[in-house]
Parts: sequence; structure tokens; C-alpha cells
Amino acid sequence: MVERYFGPEEVQKLIPRLARIMDSLMPAYREATEVRERLEAERQRIALAGGGTVDQAAWRADTTRIEQLAGTVRRGIADIQALGGTPKDLGLGLVDFLHQRHGREVNLCWKYGEDVIRYWHGTDEGYAGRKPL
Repeated sequence: MVERYFGPEEVQKLIPRLARIMDSLMPAYREATEVRERLEAERQRIALAGGGTVDQAAWRADTTRIEQLAGTVRRGIADIQALGGTPKDLGLGLVDFLHQRHGREVNLCWKYGEDVIRYWHGTDEGYAGRKPL
């Protein structure tokens, strides 16, 4: 498959759409993580107690909510990928776009809340390796 390379100007034009996607994706991701952690804590409590009762209605409600939130997250990821981006960290709202810089394949790195593309990093580096354009 031929990779598509983006210029900073191209990604810049996508920022409003990326921000709208992240506006729903990030809270859904955070809530799903919280609900999963709550269910896991309940599972561990029951296991440590050697058994116990579960509020089945609450358990079903949480399970249903996770499924709903997971759908929102999957749709958001698909929307970002359709734009050509690669979601990297849903908690921080990081998205990378493949870019050619001085003949080298790198990523343009956008973080939710940034209104301008200012950073890039090598494909073997992450957010901590961001460098100014």
C-alpha cells in the first residue's frame, strides 16, 4: 500500500474537524475507562471475598454503557483514520500524520487543543520526542 504524506498546511486545514471528532471521542474514552475500572474493582472485590452478590441491574447498565462508549470511540478512530491520521493517545488527544521531512519519513504531531501544527517526531519516537517544525 502506498503511504500518503501530509504537509503541515494540509493537516492545519483538518484541525477543526479533528477537534470536533475529539470533542466526543475523548470524553467517551475517559468514561469507558472509568466504567471498566469500576467493573474490574467489583470483580476483584468479589474474588477477594471468596464470592458475593452483584447488583445485576447496575452491572448490566455499566456493561451496556461500555458498549455504547466503545462504539463512539470506534467511530471517532475511524473518522480520524478516514482523514489520514493515526490516533496515538486518546487520553491526550494525539494524532499523527505521515510526512516527508528532508527525505526522511516522520510524523506531524497534533495534540487536542493545539490550533496550529507546530511539531513533528520520528516514526520511532513518540510524543516526548516532538520537535518544532
